[in-house]
Parts: sequence; structure tokens; C-alpha cells
Amino acid sequence: MLLIATTFMDKPAPVLYSFRRCPYAIRARMALVYTGVMVELRNILLKDKPDDMVAASPKATVPVLKLEGDVLEESLDIMIWALEQNDLDKWLTKDESERATQFALITENDGPFKTSLDRYKYHVRFPEKPRDQYRQEGETFLKKLEVLLADHRYLISDEVSLADMAIFPFIRQFANTDPEWFESAPYPFLRNWLAGILASREFAIVMKKRTVWKEGTVGEPFPAPNGA
Repeated sequence: MLLIATTFMDKPAPVLYSFRRCPYAIRARMALVYTGVMVELRNILLKDKPDDMVAASPKATVPVLKLEGDVLEESLDIMIWALEQNDLDKWLTKDESERATQFALITENDGPFKTSLDRYKYHVRFPEKPRDQYRQEGETFLKKLEVLLADHRYLISDEVSLADMAIFPFIRQFANTDPEWFESAPYPFLRNWLAGILASREFAIVMKKRTVWKEGTVGEPFPAPNGA
């Protein structure tokens, strides 16, 4: 993976509004680190959303990427935009079958699995069912991933892909909801896959604690030219 940021010549860098722990923001930043496409990172707090971000994206959720003449409001769109600039390892495979599988997995992750994850993680807000039932509903997706990972190192093949990077932040959240349960659950391939990504230098860069951006100031270059 690339760790050296590119420049935008005499153009100002695109502005990325992000929150450190948000899984959608994490996956967008992972794509930027991989591609080396530099943005101006504005690290925010969700309880204090900047007026400039809300003006650019009234739905006021992160990540938001402000481009010259355009705004990307969805993390997957930001990932694909970055990959269109630089995708040396072919995260966006040209194989139609593999690409269809990638997007089907991401759709399931962002839909039914995310719903189960939210109810499992924040069960106090969703008391309609026992917490374990929400976990079991989420396990439908975990079992599917475990089967895929039994055949190869990553979800689609032995090479990392868009699907891996788009999905892992949500599996991380699921695992962290009850780490003791996850460590003993019957998903050894999934645990190894997740552990490998979390141990990567790229993830360390993405999760580095950064100063909260203040309106009227310039954000920091991301990824930094020195790869930090």
C-alpha cells in the first residue's frame, strides 16, 4: 500500500470532515492512506459540528469531502473517488463477478448488518428484543464472511479489496461490543482477518489521535507527506 501523499499542484486540497471513531469515516480515511491522495483533514466532534460542514452537507454526518465544485457525502463514494485517482493494487477489480460480489457484501454490511450492529451495540435504545437476539441476527453476516475467509486470505481473494476496507470497521465495532464473546465465537478466520487489518501501519495512521479542527483555521494534510 502507498503511504506517501500526492500533491494537488497549485490547487487547494479537497477538504475532508471526519470523526476519528466513526466506521464510515474510518473506511474513507483507509482509502486515502492507501491511495496517497492528500486532503485537508478537519477532525471534528459530532457534538459540535462546524457550520461550514453543515452548509456543505445539510445531513451533517461524517465523512464529508468538499471537492472543487462538488461535495461527496457518502463514505463509499469517497473511497471510490480516491481509488479512481490511484489504485495500484486494484482494490476496484475489473473482474465483473468479483466486483459484483464486493458490492453485494458492502450492501449487506451497510444495510441489514449495520441495523443489527446498532441494536446490539446500543441495546438500551432498542429493548424490543433481547440483546443476544440482535447479536444472533448480526451473526448471519459474520458466518457468511467466515465461509469466504476459509477459502482465501481476504474476502474476495488472497489480495485485499474495496470490500475488506469498507466492511472491517463495522466488524471491529461488533467485536468490541463484547470482546470476550467474540474471542470465543466460532469465527477463527474472521478474527485473524480483522486482527491483521487492525495491526497494519495504515490503520495506525488512520486512528492516530488528532487535534480537533477549529473554524477559521487550516486543517492538517492527510495522509501526511512523511506517512505519519
